[in-house]
Amino acid sequence: MRRRTPTAGLALALFAAVTAALGGTPASAAPVAAAPALALAAPDISVTNVQAHLTQLNTIATSNGGTRRAGSAGYTASVSYVKSKLQAAGYTVTEQTCTNCTYPASNLIAEWPQGPADQVVMFGAHLDSVAAGPGINDNGSGSATLLENALVLAQQNPTMTQRVRFAWWNGEEQGLQGSKFYVNSLSATQKGYIKAYYNFDMVASPNGGYFINRVTSTTAAPLKAYWDSFGIQPEENTEGQGRSDDYSFANAGIPTSGYAAGASYTKTSAQASKWGGTAGAAYDSCYHKACDTTSNINATILNRAADGVAYAIWQLAVGGTPTNDFSVSVSPTSGSVVRGGAATTATVSTATTSGSAQTVSLSATGAPSGVTVSFSPSSVTSGGSATMTVSASSTAATGTYTITVTGTGSTTRSATYTLTVTGTGGCTGGQLIGNSSFESGTTPWTATSGVITNAQGQAARTGSYKAWLDGYGTSHTDTLSQSVTLPAGCASYTLAFWLHIDTAETTSTTAYDKLTLQVGTTTLATYSNLNAAAGYTQRSFNLAAYAGQTVTLKWTGVEDASLQTSFVIDDVTLQVS
Repeated sequence: MRRRTPTAGLALALFAAVTAALGGTPASAAPVAAAPALALAAPDISVTNVQAHLTQLNTIATSNGGTRRAGSAGYTASVSYVKSKLQAAGYTVTEQTCTNCTYPASNLIAEWPQGPADQVVMFGAHLDSVAAGPGINDNGSGSATLLENALVLAQQNPTMTQRVRFAWWNGEEQGLQGSKFYVNSLSATQKGYIKAYYNFDMVASPNGGYFINRVTSTTAAPLKAYWDSFGIQPEENTEGQGRSDDYSFANAGIPTSGYAAGASYTKTSAQASKWGGTAGAAYDSCYHKACDTTSNINATILNRAADGVAYAIWQLAVGGTPTNDFSVSVSPTSGSVVRGGAATTATVSTATTSGSAQTVSLSATGAPSGVTVSFSPSSVTSGGSATMTVSASSTAATGTYTITVTGTGSTTRSATYTLTVTGTGGCTGGQLIGNSSFESGTTPWTATSGVITNAQGQAARTGSYKAWLDGYGTSHTDTLSQSVTLPAGCASYTLAFWLHIDTAETTSTTAYDKLTLQVGTTTLATYSNLNAAAGYTQRSFNLAAYAGQTVTLKWTGVEDASLQTSFVIDDVTLQVS
């Protein structure tokens, strides 16, 4: 996705006007209809295969100066890779040179030669990266998602009710140039053949969300329906309005939609609550940077995007007698239980994904000896949910297990739940952090020299001492840690600490200096100069997942080369009860 420019306000205004105009039905391009009554069930798209394409794109960039920028050798090699796959699969493939692009190079258009030629549903993604890096999320993720969907469509070769056309665009990062060139090359009649255009730009952001372009529109309905089946609660892609290739089609009166996972905007607390991830951090901290590599991919969001594309293709363009089908999901996807202690529960949800609703019987496998899994009710009508209850006897083996929850109807569908069985029951409650206010020297803390201090400049919250990480205004790293043993069998495990962040940074968008909180190797939270505020704020976390374990709590402050940021911690507690 291209960066906003000083004309972004105008772009947004134009986009709003186009969206309003599409409230009616343009004569040249009617909004795409709802799912056909006789749509076949969509296939599952292998996220492993999608990631294999991303690996190839990353390798191409590495071999060509670290970039796949439009017009570069890396971009040309990317076009060749995608083109070879599509030609081998039987697509009609065309390279269209964008002659007025900043970097003249090819748009790649691939059409599956089945279905009526005057009824086209189009799916597109820009293939180019910025010069700074390989662009694996932006936009290898969208490109690879469409490539694997195209290959699966060819492999299955179903009866088509509409024609499906795929596109990989040149020059998006220079201002949507490739897609504009393509749309402008079409006659009015050819534009009228395109009943909808779907765009996929950055669909695997590591701290991503679930965003849909024009989420309430008829065009978006199949994309939203698929994500709704998981209870995802997608939102409008406000960050991407006017900034990706769907805008070129919207300006031509063609209905548009698409998926995105977010770029440089920050995730809100409400979004983190429903989707997971870190509130206050960018959806993609490597946006338009060299670190946008295969390590910069959220495989869960990528998988749901890839499967959502398949669902849309099959709903909109594939005909035949529908197969009754359903999906199964578990929320939360993991939990812990103390042997001999209280049971834990999760919600098993089902959804009708094709055909009619049906009765689904629920069962579970993979539980160790002494662990009981039950469902209430034991069967549901697809679209309904049940409560899964997991309990462990006093003789159950401790450890972590993968439980497979299976729904059985006209077919079988499953989901997994990770269960941790911890030690014997009984709870020895209390506050577990030693020297929690830093007033008794450094023991039992392990810290960088000078971190635990009564120095002037940053006040303690209580008493005289605190833990003061960074604040030097030069490249610097400070750490603070303590190992604690959490007893098994308690109902509550709450880590809390008071944090004050003071900074001389002036930016309101870039996290130059960061504080990371980890439990073992798991990151609980990341704070930065963007969270600076007067006074102390209490932060708290539920550590029930670590019951019965000895863990190390570690705060790491990393400061860049200029303009200080101080992370000041006081009154750390870990209360179990």
